[in-house]
Amino acid sequence: MNLNIKKYIDKLKKLNTDGMYNNDFLLTWDKTDDEIQAVFTVADALRYLRVNNTSVRIFDSGLAVSLFRDNSTRTRFSFASAANLLGLTVQDLDEGKSQIAHGETVRETANMVSFMSDVIGIRDDMYIGKGNTYMREVAHAVEQGFNGGVLEQRPALVNLQCDIDHPTQSMADMLHIIHHFGGVDNLNGKKLAMTWAYSPSYGKPLSVPQGIIGLMTRFGMEVSLAHPKGYEVMNDVIKIAEENAEKSGGKFYNTNDMAEAFHDADIIYPKSWAPYAAMEKRTDLYADADDAGIAVLEKELLAQNAKHKEWTCSEDLMELTKGGEALYMHCLPADINGVSCETGEVAASVFDRYRESLYKEAGFKPYIIAAMIFLAKCKNPDDMLKKLLTGGGIPRLLI
Repeated sequence: MNLNIKKYIDKLKKLNTDGMYNNDFLLTWDKTDDEIQAVFTVADALRYLRVNNTSVRIFDSGLAVSLFRDNSTRTRFSFASAANLLGLTVQDLDEGKSQIAHGETVRETANMVSFMSDVIGIRDDMYIGKGNTYMREVAHAVEQGFNGGVLEQRPALVNLQCDIDHPTQSMADMLHIIHHFGGVDNLNGKKLAMTWAYSPSYGKPLSVPQGIIGLMTRFGMEVSLAHPKGYEVMNDVIKIAEENAEKSGGKFYNTNDMAEAFHDADIIYPKSWAPYAAMEKRTDLYADADDAGIAVLEKELLAQNAKHKEWTCSEDLMELTKGGEALYMHCLPADINGVSCETGEVAASVFDRYRESLYKEAGFKPYIIAAMIFLAKCKNPDDMLKKLLTGGGIPRLLI
C-alpha cells in the first residue's frame, strides 16, 4: 500500500468518527476534536489521491442539492467540485423557480428535493437568527422523512455559510495554516489576528470572523479579535472562543487596536463585517418589508464604516508582524486599495505579494467539503480509503 495513504488510514483508525456518519456539519464547535481532525485527514487523503490521478468516486450515482440564498463564487464552485469529485451530480435549487415561491413549507421542500439525494448544501447568511435555524429545520425534516420511510437514505446537510458560522471556510483556512506551518503540532503559541478592516460596502456577514475565532482557538494558538468599538460579534461565539482557548492551552482576547493585534502576529486575517446589533436591526426591517428603514440603515452603516478608514492592512502594519512576514489570509474577494475600491481592507502591494498563497488557501475548500460528505456517508472511512486503492486504484484520467 502507498505509504502516504497508509499514513492517512492509520490516523483515521485512531479517531472516533462514529458521530459523523449519517449526520450533518452545521457548526465546527458542535464537532469533537477527533471529528475535526478526521475532516482534515480525509481532505488531505482525497487531495493526495486526486493529484496522483486516482479516482475517489465513492458514489456511482446520486444528487448533491445546492441552495444558495446569497451570492457566491468560491463556495458554490467548491461544493460542485466536491460533489463531482465523489461521483455526485449537482442540482441547484432556485427558489424563484420552485414551489417555495408559492408558499411550499420547509418540511415539504426538504423531502421533495431529497429523493435519491445524498447531500444538501445550504448557504443562508443574510439574516441574524434565520440562517442556521433554517438549516436545522431542513435537517429535522429529512430526518423525519427518512425515519418515516419516505426517503431511502438520509441526506447529510452541509452548512455552506450561515448567520453564525462558515465552517467550510474556517476549516479550509485552518488546513492552509496547518500546511503552511508544517503540521498541527507546530501551531502551539502561534499568534493569529482576526481583525475588522474597512470596506466601502455594508452588511458583510459576521460568520467569517466568528467561524475563525470559534475554530482557531482549539489549536493552542493566541487568537485576537480586533475591531473598532461598535463592531462586536455574537456574545455566544465569544464565550465559545474563550472556552476553546482555555481548553487548548491557548489565549483569546479582544482589542480595539488593529496595531496591537498585528504586533508580532504569525497570521493576520483583516476582513470587514457588519456590527451584530445592526445586523439584528436589518433582519427585523426585512421581516417588516420596511424598504425605507433599510435604506436609512444602509446609509448609517456606510457613514459608520467611513469613520474607520485607517483600519486597513497596510505595509506599515505588516512591518509590525513576526519578521514583517506574517501569513496574510482572506476568504476573498478582498476590497483592495486602488484596485477594487479607492480605500478598502488591504493595500494592493500586500495583496499581490500573497496572491498565490490566497489561491492555495481557497483551493483547500473543495477537499474540506468533500471530506465532510465522505465522513457523513461512509461508516468506516478508513476502509473506504482502502477500497479506493484496491487493485492499485482506478485512474481518474485515462491516459
